[in-house]
Amino acid sequence: MRKQDLVRAVADATSQSEAASTKAVNAVFAAIEEALAKGDEVTISGFGSFKVVERAARQGRNPQTGEEMTIKARKSPVFRPGTQLKRAVE
Repeated sequence: MRKQDLVRAVADATSQSEAASTKAVNAVFAAIEEALAKGDEVTISGFGSFKVVERAARQGRNPQTGEEMTIKARKSPVFRPGTQLKRAVE
């Protein structure tokens, strides 16, 4: 499912236009993105949670040359599914 498919599904479920549903979907994604950028965790009851984790620096290898290199520390968003979502997928 792509974003446009999600917009259509929301439009059908809410009897709204696709334009209104696009605004709603974009607003939800923007709110999640903004919260994660601030370092907050986003928990959607019954669905799951989004948070940012710190990945430590580590040693890696350049696959073309085999040369060792240091991979910088970085922050990465992660999603952890909730119990209801896990059950729905089983």
